[in-house]
Amino acid sequence: MPRGRSTFTKRQKEQARQQKQRDKNERKTQRKQDQPEGVVVDEAEELRQMREHAAEQAALFGIGSDDEPNSTELLAPHGKQADH
Repeated sequence: MPRGRSTFTKRQKEQARQQKQRDKNERKTQRKQDQPEGVVVDEAEELRQMREHAAEQAALFGIGSDDEPNSTELLAPHGKQADH
């Protein structure tokens, strides 16, 4: 029984998909081989950098400062305190 046009098209698309997957895996393997071996990561240095970054972000957003406004100051426009 002859195959229809749609079957042929589907088969071609599937073959193209499989070829792309093989190419992708080949590139991935090549990248792994190209990486320098014996790269040592200083975990203490990385942790220090992460803490510095967190401190910078906290300072940027004013988190953890002693002079935080209370909730009524946040709700009132232009920093005016709401009447209690």
